[in-house]
Amino acid sequence: MTFHKLTSTDAFVVFDLDGAPATGVVRAAPKILPAGATDLARSLTYAFATYGIERGGASAGINATPEDRDAAVAAFVDEVRPMVADGRLALDAGKGVEPDALGGLDAEDTRPGGTEDRQALAAQLAALGPVVAAEHVLGGLGGTRIVIEGFGDTGPAMAAALTERGASVVAVSTAAGALVDEAGLDPASLAERWADQGDAMVGDAAEPAWKVYATAADAMLAGSKMGAINHQSAERLKVRAVVPHAAIPYTARALAVMQRAGIVAVADFIPTGAPIFAWYPDAGSSPDAIVAAAGAAITAVLDETLGHPEGAFLGASLRAEAFLSGWYGSIPFGRPLAS
Repeated sequence: MTFHKLTSTDAFVVFDLDGAPATGVVRAAPKILPAGATDLARSLTYAFATYGIERGGASAGINATPEDRDAAVAAFVDEVRPMVADGRLALDAGKGVEPDALGGLDAEDTRPGGTEDRQALAAQLAALGPVVAAEHVLGGLGGTRIVIEGFGDTGPAMAAALTERGASVVAVSTAAGALVDEAGLDPASLAERWADQGDAMVGDAAEPAWKVYATAADAMLAGSKMGAINHQSAERLKVRAVVPHAAIPYTARALAVMQRAGIVAVADFIPTGAPIFAWYPDAGSSPDAIVAAAGAAITAVLDETLGHPEGAFLGASLRAEAFLSGWYGSIPFGRPLAS
């Protein structure tokens, strides 16, 4: 792992694999913790390996207050431009960074395709990946009950895709609490609430956020934060499977609890790696073909790893590590798990 600290502004870039080209996201906030960025980069490394792409994960952070953010992002763009131009680094906008703010890097980006098309398709795949994974793990979504832990920017699209495939979204949670409805929540209403109110969409009569863990369902789509599923929350789960929609939701102890309970814990880097297919599509592929390729790859990896005797997470990790050993020559220390 290489930690590159910028000199023009309070920012950094983490490269997970020393000397390897890397791709990731850049986030901005008053304080971006390097430890969290390192974990995000590791999850991306495993995602690239899962899908057979010879790149490491990267994660960049810009520490700036809202009033100083525009200037800080502009300085960041100017300083990392040479790394983007020579192919060492590729970045997309993450939380706190508007995609247009990285416009200075677009002309230097060595990835194929237009920036706007890539970003829109990556956003679509970020929501679709967990849905495809859940559908495959459960053997279909018709008549199933789903809870979404950490309803965020991808939440409206996930809820819509789940209901289109016949599932009912019976609970969602945000940082402000949880909404639970045994009859199923309306995805259009959820989307409207999220757009208007963000985390406050749950309203004044919301249940405590932890209630989402205790709601009986077929699967949970999890991803409010790193380590959201710890051993305590895992013990509350009443689902058959957990499918991450954001990086590193599990702790090691949580995996042990879920395995004892017979809960399938899908490795985060399988569904959250879906945007990779927008970042690095096959030449000449249409958007529909890229979406289809991502879905086929997710289901193929799940078919290989779900039956592993030590659990789906370890099976997927070993598969990614086999690729890393062959390409990179070594395996980075530490799997993508929260502490």
